Amino acid sequence: MGENGEQDNQSPLLGASSSSDVSVPQGSVKRTGTVWTAMAHIITGVIGAGVLSLAWSVAQLGWIAGPVCMLIFAAITLLSTCLICDLYRYPDPEYGPIRLKSFMDAVKLYLGEKNQKVCGVIVQESFYGCGIAYTITSASSIKAILKSNCYHREGHNASCNYGDNLFMLLFGLVQIVVSQIPDFHNMQWLSVVAAIMSFSYSSIGLGLGIAKVIENGKILGSITGVSASSVADKLWLIFQALGDIAFAYPYATIVLEIQDTVKSPPPENKTMKKASTVAIIVTTFFYLCCGCFGYAAFGNDTPGNLLTGFGFYEPYWLIDFANACVVLHLVGGYQIYSQPVFTFVERWFSSKFPDSGFVNNNYAIKLPTLPLLQMNLFRLCFRTAYVVSTTAIAMLFPYFNQVLAVLGALNFWPLAIYFPVEMYFVQKKVGPWTKTWIALKTFSFVCLVVSILGLIGSVEGIISAKSG
Repeated sequence: MGENGEQDNQSPLLGASSSSDVSVPQGSVKRTGTVWTAMAHIITGVIGAGVLSLAWSVAQLGWIAGPVCMLIFAAITLLSTCLICDLYRYPDPEYGPIRLKSFMDAVKLYLGEKNQKVCGVIVQESFYGCGIAYTITSASSIKAILKSNCYHREGHNASCNYGDNLFMLLFGLVQIVVSQIPDFHNMQWLSVVAAIMSFSYSSIGLGLGIAKVIENGKILGSITGVSASSVADKLWLIFQALGDIAFAYPYATIVLEIQDTVKSPPPENKTMKKASTVAIIVTTFFYLCCGCFGYAAFGNDTPGNLLTGFGFYEPYWLIDFANACVVLHLVGGYQIYSQPVFTFVERWFSSKFPDSGFVNNNYAIKLPTLPLLQMNLFRLCFRTAYVVSTTAIAMLFPYFNQVLAVLGALNFWPLAIYFPVEMYFVQKKVGPWTKTWIALKTFSFVCLVVSILGLIGSVEGIISAKSG
């Protein structure tokens, strides 16, 4: 049917499933990307809602461990990215005739179908988790706008309490409508809007933090960070902070998609490594500024979300604008991460049930003042159920820092470390117990331990928040 052809032509930046043919004939696609466009894609893909939790993370870790951990995660991300960049062409990283257009394509070619299926589950889970996190964050920002206006009218000591559930339902309702728009995630303006919005609210958060430090006339905080009632509680907070930082950095799943837009010569891997290095330096500097100035401004009272925790009351209009930018960014961001899941599931059902009218038939609907819409019943039901499920889970666990930490810890090691390292071994034919093998295996094991600790801390945080 028409819908199948439309889906097959979709090529989201965040590829969720492997294409059937990883070998793309040279010259069949015109690639015009440069170092600058690749940098822009990377920075847009990395800087997001996670930046708002970094001040809280630094507060848990303290003035030494906080910045050091961010620098370590930056170095890990850069190493992981460089490994992935060399996987784009096969068998030679610079002149191989086969291009691998997505992370899933690379896993299938280098590690086989079994690993591809495992990786696919993790990737889909990460996309689904982002939908939950974005629902929570958007509702918090909408609530913060109302509270900001209330405090401005009634005074800073006023009782301005609003629930989360209504705003999550409203965000879910918007996503149900938006998810029915065909090819929404490929609209060029979406990435532009996302980039502008993310830089706007991140910059405002940074600016407010700097202004608060100047107003205080001193730098708050300590070397050991926020104190806790027991050593165990302190460890849980440290582990959760590691999970939040892990959520903010890696972008392994989109490296090859970005690299597939880059022109050659020079070889794409060299261009991409240069772009990644500069982008990670810029991002890390921005993260350090946001995290450190936020902690310096509030010390032990640093909020979990810099824009919704109400460390800032004035100028209220600027806080409103920043939170509005968050909501606008995440409306589109939700679709960027969800559309690959939609495409994957709909293709699977279409191939399994080729004769099903419910799955494959499209129905033309004409509404006043709107262009002709192609409605598919399966798409309507599945996408609606998907949005409802992410909204329901967000309402059940509306904990910004903890949910971000769970997602960061859960996906950091397998997607950013394990698969890239294992694929590198296959491509470079690295033998067991060689120096390179031992070094990268040790690196992978250490990152696994960090991920496990982050996951334990963040799950404990969710349990404590739920029971408290």
